Amino acid sequence: MEVYGDFAKVYDEFMDNVPYGQWCERLDELIKRYGVSKPERDVERPLDSERNLIVDLGCGTGTLTELLYQKGYDVIGVDVSEAMLNAAMEKKEKSGSEILYLLQDMRELELYSTVGTIFSVCDSLNYILEEDELLEVFRRVENFLFPGGIFIFDFNTDYKYREVIGDTTIAENREDCSFIWENLYDAEEEINEYDLTVFIQEENGLFRRFSETHFQRGYTVEQMTELVRKSGMELVEMVDADTGGSVTARSERVVVTARECRKVQGSI
Repeated sequence: MEVYGDFAKVYDEFMDNVPYGQWCERLDELIKRYGVSKPERDVERPLDSERNLIVDLGCGTGTLTELLYQKGYDVIGVDVSEAMLNAAMEKKEKSGSEILYLLQDMRELELYSTVGTIFSVCDSLNYILEEDELLEVFRRVENFLFPGGIFIFDFNTDYKYREVIGDTTIAENREDCSFIWENLYDAEEEINEYDLTVFIQEENGLFRRFSETHFQRGYTVEQMTELVRKSGMELVEMVDADTGGSVTARSERVVVTARECRKVQGSI
């Protein structure tokens, strides 16, 4: 069953408490502080068309993608779910943005040029269950980064899955839709399973029920640090996503900034 298949239709409704605006401001700040991209679409200097491109890896329904486009960046959205990209395309049609959306698995990322910034947030990388496959993602990111470009990503830690979420059930009832979210953590396999049951009210007033199962893996700071190193990038910054401060043993989500450092800088 496709991850984010039917759920894509109600994804934005259930995620209406996500502070996308704050995420946009944080990403913009990190790009300006550490990156080479600038929110300038009409430029004439050589290679600026590549330098200023940014890629939303695991863009989902394109909410954050649209916000960064509104900031002035040229943006490409990449996602493996056709249903989520269909929702993103609907937003693009309404806004009139010129975002390019690509249906791709991030483990097989292929871009037509280098780009100044690649980012992946909302625990998209936790869907990569094998460490060697995540390394392949990082290597592809490094390959497509403009000289000195940056990769910004977040991830849920193993601590969050093991000690915070654990084996819990979350339910929410709304007027036209509701869901039951059953969480199961396999400590031996270090895999977190979400069993999601959603009820959506159709036009005839009846409710349709569907289910999806999602698998995620929690990673440690040490694992992510090593993966960044093995991919050929250098670690720039690692902070607790909730506090903005230093990462601790109880950090549930971590934001990482890494930089491409192997390409010939004279080509800029």
